[in-house]
Amino acid sequence: MEHVIDGPVSGEAPRILIVGGGFAGMYTARHLRQRLRRGEAVVTLVDPRGFMTFQPFLAEAAAGTIEPRHAVTSLRRVLPGTEVLSGRITRIDHAARRACFQPRDGTAYSLSYDILVLAAGSVSRTLPIPGLAENAVGFKNLAEAIHLRNHVLAQLDNAASVQDLQQRQRALTFVVAGGGFAGVEAVAELQAMAERAGKYYPSLSPRQMRWVLVEATSRILPDLDLALSQWTIRTLRRRGIQVRLGAQLVSAEGGHVVLDDGTELDAGTL
Repeated sequence: MEHVIDGPVSGEAPRILIVGGGFAGMYTARHLRQRLRRGEAVVTLVDPRGFMTFQPFLAEAAAGTIEPRHAVTSLRRVLPGTEVLSGRITRIDHAARRACFQPRDGTAYSLSYDILVLAAGSVSRTLPIPGLAENAVGFKNLAEAIHLRNHVLAQLDNAASVQDLQQRQRALTFVVAGGGFAGVEAVAELQAMAERAGKYYPSLSPRQMRWVLVEATSRILPDLDLALSQWTIRTLRRRGIQVRLGAQLVSAEGGHVVLDDGTELDAGTL
């Protein structure tokens, strides 16, 4: 049976329940606390992690340009006066103004609220492409960014340790699917990191590395002006990064990447 925290009665402050501690949820709570008078309302924020990840910094964290801890901030530290609960909201009964809260450890219980803010964010969508779920590395959170950094460096180690030229080329082939902010920043930062690390691999040359950015539409960075998008493409290509527009990933089984324009390549990183 769920334990119930009763809603406010006469004389008690109403509760504003915020679901999600990402960019939207954290700043909603922060601005509310700045505008509400003392005792005017209770602001409760629920998030499973207890920290906010500034996703635009993930590429820099993956490349080692910044420390990973600089890409996250503690919700409790930046939200004084806000009740921060670590767990998940698993059910909402909006007619009754109640939400079922499941702590990370412990028994679920019910939270009453007067105002509900849903800012739960999004999750990466894995398309039904053969081999994608098994071989691709996500780029949505800090753990994935750190894993990607370690993975790229491991590919350089592999390439420097094998004699078979085909195996070496596979290890030195990096494919990024998606030409939005995350994909463009990831391919640019990781290429720069790999080239900086190249001085420790005298048997490898930056020219041996193959970096490919694949975008299904006719342009990258659709949120920016077209001129900026085209400038970015020219800059990436000057750096030796292949930008494939109008190409979709159709298979990645066994690390063998196949695009719908007929391109096929073995990639150690997707």
